[in-house]
Amino acid sequence: MTIYQFLLLFLLWVCLPHFCSPEIMFRRTPVPQQRILSSRVPRSDGKILHRQKRGWMWNQFFLLEEYTGSDYQYVGKLHSDQDKGDGSLKYILSGDGAGTLFIIDEKTGDIHATRRIDREEKAFYTLRAQAINRRTLRPVEPESEFVIKIHDINDNEPTFPEEIYTASVPEMSVVGTSVVQVTATDADDPSYGNSARVIYSILQGQPYFSVEPETGIIRTALPNMNRENREQYQVVIQAKDMGGQMGGLSGTTTVNITLTDVNDNPPRFPQNTIHLRVLESSPVGTAIGSVKATDADTGKNAEVEYRIIDGDGTDMFDIVTEKDTQEGIITVKQPLDYESRRLYTLKVEAENTHVDPRFYYLGPFKDTTIVKISIEDVDEPPIFSRSSYLFEVHEDIEVGTIIGTVMARDPDSISSPIRFSLDRHTDLDRIFNIHSGNGSLYTSKPLDRELSQWHNLTVIAAEINNPKETTRVAVFVRILDVNDNAPQFAVFYDTFVCENARPGQLIQTISAVDKDDPLGGQKFFFSLAAVNPNFTVQDNEDNTARILTRKNGFNRHEISTYLLPVVISDNDYPIQSSTGTLTIRVCACDSQGNMQSCSAEALLLPAGLSTGALIAILLCIIILLVIVVLFAALKRQRKKEPLILSKEDIRDNIVSYNDEGGGEEDTQAFDIGTLRNPAAIEEKKLRRDIIPETLFIPRRTPTAPDNTDVRDFINERLKEHDLDPTAPPYDSLATYAYEGNDSIAESLSSLESGTTEGDQNYDYLREWGPRFNKLAEMYGGGESDKDS
Repeated sequence: MTIYQFLLLFLLWVCLPHFCSPEIMFRRTPVPQQRILSSRVPRSDGKILHRQKRGWMWNQFFLLEEYTGSDYQYVGKLHSDQDKGDGSLKYILSGDGAGTLFIIDEKTGDIHATRRIDREEKAFYTLRAQAINRRTLRPVEPESEFVIKIHDINDNEPTFPEEIYTASVPEMSVVGTSVVQVTATDADDPSYGNSARVIYSILQGQPYFSVEPETGIIRTALPNMNRENREQYQVVIQAKDMGGQMGGLSGTTTVNITLTDVNDNPPRFPQNTIHLRVLESSPVGTAIGSVKATDADTGKNAEVEYRIIDGDGTDMFDIVTEKDTQEGIITVKQPLDYESRRLYTLKVEAENTHVDPRFYYLGPFKDTTIVKISIEDVDEPPIFSRSSYLFEVHEDIEVGTIIGTVMARDPDSISSPIRFSLDRHTDLDRIFNIHSGNGSLYTSKPLDRELSQWHNLTVIAAEINNPKETTRVAVFVRILDVNDNAPQFAVFYDTFVCENARPGQLIQTISAVDKDDPLGGQKFFFSLAAVNPNFTVQDNEDNTARILTRKNGFNRHEISTYLLPVVISDNDYPIQSSTGTLTIRVCACDSQGNMQSCSAEALLLPAGLSTGALIAILLCIIILLVIVVLFAALKRQRKKEPLILSKEDIRDNIVSYNDEGGGEEDTQAFDIGTLRNPAAIEEKKLRRDIIPETLFIPRRTPTAPDNTDVRDFINERLKEHDLDPTAPPYDSLATYAYEGNDSIAESLSSLESGTTEGDQNYDYLREWGPRFNKLAEMYGGGESDKDS
């Protein structure tokens, strides 16, 4: 047997399943975990070559998932060639799950799984095993790595990512049109058996739809499915593993399929003839009615365009498509007249705007109907012969002259007389008037083009039989010019002449204006009213003139002002003229002819004060007055201020009480006779805590008889003061809450004597006599009280 045949047999033996217990043998070899196979091959030099091959090692365990036995599940056995069976070796397991999920018998090398294992959680576990000497704890074999693979079982059903799918397909689709693809997933191992092989089938939705078993693609199964008949379909798809065989697990999902619309229905008018009515007074653009063609389709497939294709009213009416309602709105295109025509006929067509070429055979996708429009008569207002009138009249016509006539008629079949009137809001000055019967306009006041060149009037025409029916028309009256105004100076001229002027010197150029507006334009002529020895006028023939001097030198002290009358006339008919007077002042000028001063007032100005100085003086006076007023106001509003302005301002009043007085026999201390003296005048007693403001005049009291008792006298005076609202309050309450700064002297108050009471002896009070016995009892007996 050759080496290759041996290797082939060895591979077959390894790949075939064996029902013996799996076991890993630890063998001491020069190359760890290798089996050496050698063969001799002669070399060209005569030497023999040794070829080494790597041996096949059994380094995997297989474990079935979801074990349901009561004991630990047996995995396999580890065994070393060094194990003599005397218990001197110890097997150690490490790696994924070692000690918790997988345990090993350290004496025998048996490996067990402690609980159920789910392949979907983890498909394999990598562990390391080693045999060590139990006494020396040294390894007797190199550490070996092996894998525990979990064999899959069919314990997971196929699941869809969504419980409900939504899909759509166009209506009228051919058989086999793809709708949607659904895909289910199976958590089982796809590489082991058929546990994860999913087959699709349809449980609900036949015969309209079908599903491909391998891909899950849903397709149409019936031709010409019409959305207008049925729009919604519900399809239930099942996914089953184990290739769809019996015993496989399954899962379902629902697919809601909607047929989308296509343009397979033409528009249709519900009526062949439609009747509409409209008043002849309806203005252009008025909507008189609508037509609508129904279309079973939806969205853009149901959009319809309307147009008038024939009829005798194509020029009088128009139709517009309303996009929101898909209606055709018929409107008035030209003004209607019942007296001219009373009935119109239109042929209206409705056509789809989006036609699908695939469904031409279902067409044509348009329809027509006949629309008959009846014109109804109304009482129409009068109609003027023109839309507006323009009259021209000269401003010099006499009052009452007719300037023009407006004409109006009643368009109704039964003509009614017309009455004309003026809208006075357009003629507030009542310059014009109108004949109510024939519409002739005439003047009622004189016209003046210079005041108003145009008059915009409004004439009202109303039916006599129905005054509510009125019509207005604009009448424009243009006032033509007549030469009735004389020309005048264009502006006011401030003219001066220098004292050193020479003859023929230009001192002013004048021009004129005229309110009139002749057709040939303005033309003015200038001249002097009389010959003047000092000045002359020279016409420039361009509506201006020059004022020139005629003599040499002027003296402002002799004549300071000259008046020069100038005649201005126009060239229109009748000729109008006016005389304007120029005021020429004589002024002192420099050598260049620039004015320096005029008349005699310039001589007086230097003697006075300038305007700026006068303003400064006036401002100073105003400021002084304001200061005085403020000072007076502050003095009046000064409030009563106490004499003691602050807490620091403490004043001590020392009153001496070293005089005991003489008792009742002492008449010098107080004269009680003052109370008995009826003629005594009380002096005003001022309050000492505030600054006195005003003084009251002492009031005299009625005299009392000499035998009046002092008590009655005092009571009368007290009652009198209580009833007098003007009596000042002599009695006042003074609060001394502020004690002031600390004193260098100790406090003299008896409140602090309690702290030193025990150190004092009051026995000497008994020696002072009977008058101090009470004090002696109060203070002398204190010690006995405390002791008790």
